[in-house]
Amino acid sequence: MGDGNLASFIEDVCGEGHLRVETDLGGGFVRLRSSEAERRQAAQDIRSSEDIIIEMLRNARDAHASNIFVACTREGTTRRIVMIDDGDGVPKHLQSTVFEPRVTSKLDSMHMDKWGVHGRGMALYSIAVNAESAEIVASDAGLGSAFVVETNLEKLPEKTDQSSFPTFELNEAGTVSVRGPKNILRTACEFAIESRTSVNVFMGSSTDIAATLFAFGLGSLSAADRLAGGNDQKLPVCKRLSACASLSGFHQVAESLGLLMSERSARRILDGQIAPLPPLLSKIKIEGLQASDALEDEKGIAREKPSTARLTKGLKLSDEDAARFARKIAQAYAELADAYFLDDSTEPQIKVSKDAIRITIPVVMQS
Repeated sequence: MGDGNLASFIEDVCGEGHLRVETDLGGGFVRLRSSEAERRQAAQDIRSSEDIIIEMLRNARDAHASNIFVACTREGTTRRIVMIDDGDGVPKHLQSTVFEPRVTSKLDSMHMDKWGVHGRGMALYSIAVNAESAEIVASDAGLGSAFVVETNLEKLPEKTDQSSFPTFELNEAGTVSVRGPKNILRTACEFAIESRTSVNVFMGSSTDIAATLFAFGLGSLSAADRLAGGNDQKLPVCKRLSACASLSGFHQVAESLGLLMSERSARRILDGQIAPLPPLLSKIKIEGLQASDALEDEKGIAREKPSTARLTKGLKLSDEDAARFARKIAQAYAELADAYFLDDSTEPQIKVSKDAIRITIPVVMQS
């Protein structure tokens, strides 16, 4: 039996996972199969609970969520993370597929942020490879999502101190210095600051998050929605608890979203004895970060007004960003110039001050 036939026989009997090598290059070098390379990459991407938290937060943000609810609990060596958002959601037929490598909804929007590259279709796969279990428990297109991830802390560690809240200071350069253990709380706080203009983050126990979700949709649910109850699969995931009128219904829907609690805790939420959580950003005290007056947005939850939440003493643009911005302005001006017989070869002048961006475009008639 030739080597090729032997490889095929082993693959047929044992599965592809037992064949890690695509080609033996000699001299101790091999070319790995793509599946093995992906698995090894995934193992490096996620090394702690904190890594899972930031990848899931970024995933929800990139799915256009405005509000993200994170419940973190620990029992013995098991860490349980439930993340619920009001983003785009995942169609039912793709809810297992999204945990496969290179599956992404961000075909044209792979980008770099302070945590690295995002949008290459590896985040959920990396989480699934390193976790004991990872699944979408509630979602559909346009309805948001609820993810549940469980890990074994003996295999995937986390910071020992998970109770300390970080401290933040605005330094002379206008950047934020963070002090405290790099735990789950700090990770979520840093994300809340970074994404403050577009996303609210709420973090607490399963009971705290259930109480917050219960308050989330009360002001926007119709009588028909409430009559249908929280088990209505057409309701947005984040509003299903708001539609529950009975204790048994509330408890059942909470469990369907991955939020485990006692019936006593569920009763206390329905009786108004457990207050909803404020956004995580409101707990972060930084000189220069000014919390706005709370307002109700179209999704029925108090949120920070993006235009007044600031972390810097004035806007600063890098030379690269200023040049890119100028090119975009020049492209837009070219269309106007063509219609009015103006010279489109002039270069916009960009001036950035403490509270404004001023654009000057010399107007020159075509010769």
